[in-house]
Amino acid sequence: MTKKTANGIIPQSLGLFELLPVLVLANYLHLNEINTVREINAAVVNISGRQRMLSQRTALFALRLVCTKDIAEQEKLRSTLQADLDLMERSHSGLIEGNPEMKLPGQPSPVVWSMYFKPPLNLDQQIRQYIAQARAIAQATPEELTSDNPHLRYILTESSTNLLEALDAVVSQYQQESDIEQLALNIHQAELYEQSCATAAQAVAQSKHLEQALHDLQQIQSQLVEKEKMSNLGCLVAGVAHEINNPVSFIYGNLNYAVDYVQNLLDLVTLYEQECPNPSCLMQEKIAEIDIDFLREDLPKVMSSMEIGAKRIHQIVLSLRNFSRNDEQVMQQVNLHEGIDNTLLILQNRLKAHGNQAEIEVIKEYADLPLVECYPGQMSQVFMNLLGNAIDELERYSSEAPSKGSISGVRSSDELLHKPSQISIRTELTPSNTIVVRIADNGQGMNEEVKARLFEPFFTTKPVGKGTGLGLSISYQIVVEKHKGSLNCVSVPGQGTEFCIEIPVWHTQEESTFNRRNQLLAS
Repeated sequence: MTKKTANGIIPQSLGLFELLPVLVLANYLHLNEINTVREINAAVVNISGRQRMLSQRTALFALRLVCTKDIAEQEKLRSTLQADLDLMERSHSGLIEGNPEMKLPGQPSPVVWSMYFKPPLNLDQQIRQYIAQARAIAQATPEELTSDNPHLRYILTESSTNLLEALDAVVSQYQQESDIEQLALNIHQAELYEQSCATAAQAVAQSKHLEQALHDLQQIQSQLVEKEKMSNLGCLVAGVAHEINNPVSFIYGNLNYAVDYVQNLLDLVTLYEQECPNPSCLMQEKIAEIDIDFLREDLPKVMSSMEIGAKRIHQIVLSLRNFSRNDEQVMQQVNLHEGIDNTLLILQNRLKAHGNQAEIEVIKEYADLPLVECYPGQMSQVFMNLLGNAIDELERYSSEAPSKGSISGVRSSDELLHKPSQISIRTELTPSNTIVVRIADNGQGMNEEVKARLFEPFFTTKPVGKGTGLGLSISYQIVVEKHKGSLNCVSVPGQGTEFCIEIPVWHTQEESTFNRRNQLLAS
């Protein structure tokens, strides 16, 4: 599988991090300059080697020119010899002074310069004398073209001895310098690649660090938003509870008097009936109209139900006030059972049957717990998250289904009848002075893959808009980080889910020592 990039095609599997060394190296390397250096080195070596070849070639043509008697062949050899000498002279000048067409930079190294212009080689002088002698042969008359021609003897001698040795030495020096420069270039490339790898590794590490920092920032922002929402909710609930509390307190406080007043009036009616057994016709009609016997029997019941309702409202207001209290900065000794019950009271409407949802039964198995030192508001938030999740799961699990059998993990009405939706809450005090709270549901449960990511921020299995994926993450932070406890989950597909909260009874050393001393004295 491949994909197009701006520079061509790269493998789909090659990630950005793997490409970073290459991308960074591209910023350091100037490939055009590198290729130019290589071309120049190759040109210098090739042309210096060509000088050696031209010296042999011109000597051969000079010898053929002397040996042939054909005038036309002589002219042809003269022309070829002059062209080779021109090339040899131009190449020599290019090697020393430079020639862009031949890609010769000139400016030879000090070693080569010494070989050209200083003894023992004096190659520049040898080449120029050689070219001059060869041009003299090319311009000689037919009568001068003899085997004992001094120019020919010079050319043949130099091309096989002194000049040949000097040219070989220079070509060898050019090749050696080219190899050294190429090696240095390769070493430089390797150093640059190593540097690019280090830079890329640093970039990858920085990228991962920034990615983690961004993730942490998003998590903190989301937690702050969630905390602000809970704080605002707490303020709203506290305000509503306060506004309701005043009239409820007025009603609740006066109901006892109203009950007494009503009873006194009923007693007065009874006494009147005894004292005046023969009321007037008008009185008899009124007694029949209001059904005095039924009123005498039902009015105390009405007053009693009003008193029960007022008590219920009073309990709800008290639970709302306890749930919404702002205590994040100070640990308090509280009754955890009250915190759980207050949360259940707030969630009471979701526990009732409505629409296609069956009623959710709550089973409490409370142990005899001491007061626990904690942040009550935060622990109430944990209970709210865990109980809310359990209700969500049971609502989804007990939604409308065919009357027979189950599909897609949804229970049928027959199954709901024999196995109703339940949430069990169990508490215990351990020998190590920790409090354990277990909140379990008999829903569908979860697999290992989901359970492994359960406390990750933003992870949720709920539909979009139904959950933020922060409830369990924040609960874990509250229990583990704020209360030095533990929060674990046990879940088996088809058998429900249980969350286990464990926190110490005391957090401050003084309080812990004081309570333990009292326990020892009591025992």
